[in-house]
Amino acid sequence: MNRDRRGSSARTGAYALGLASLIVTFVLATLAGAAGPASSGSVLATARTAVAKQSGVHVVFTARSSLTSKSEHIVADVGKSVGAETVVQGKSRLTVELTTTDAYVRGNASGFTTLFGLTTTQAKRIGTKWAHWKAGTSMYSTLKSDVTIAAVAALLPNPNGTKLATRVVNGATQDVVTWSTPASSNAPIISNTLIFSTGSAVLPIEETSTTKGNTSVTTLLSHWGEQVSVTAPQSGATIAG
Repeated sequence: MNRDRRGSSARTGAYALGLASLIVTFVLATLAGAAGPASSGSVLATARTAVAKQSGVHVVFTARSSLTSKSEHIVADVGKSVGAETVVQGKSRLTVELTTTDAYVRGNASGFTTLFGLTTTQAKRIGTKWAHWKAGTSMYSTLKSDVTIAAVAALLPNPNGTKLATRVVNGATQDVVTWSTPASSNAPIISNTLIFSTGSAVLPIEETSTTKGNTSVTTLLSHWGEQVSVTAPQSGATIAG
């Protein structure tokens, strides 16, 4: 899920909920998918429709790199117009909260500089308060695109090049889509697997992306249909971002 909130550059995400893409120090794959008895394309379209109807979802994103021994962990609850997430990478920590009228970000010093892209001076100015942006600002829009259901829908790409299989887990049939992301000048080949539930609604429940022995990314999506509620911090605990 792309987010441009490091001043002028993007911060980590997704995610996945990406939740839109989280910029991390790992090679991240875009969630993709589509699967079903008819075709990848038809089930992808069905999944997009199903995701758009959901009131919320719980997302857990974990990325690990054997090259750097670093890991990143993101836990998020995203709704149609509100959402929240916490990002942890080593000692860096960042929390994002979004209401229908305001966006808030709080973190420790390294969270603001490493994950959010602020300068040391900017992070020091914010301190332990919540950086705050009103609806209508570009930062609010960026954060909204990352911690709402729209971010999950954006993770479903064109199904071209995907392969479909099915599996049965505890008596329930699941669609399994696999594909590869070609190598680029700055990233190796990425192998991807996306699993869909096939019950009353076709919804993504797990995605994994791996590079050859170096990086693994797992995104788990659960509690589809949850009601997400976010309470704004007290005004005395905020500072203009």
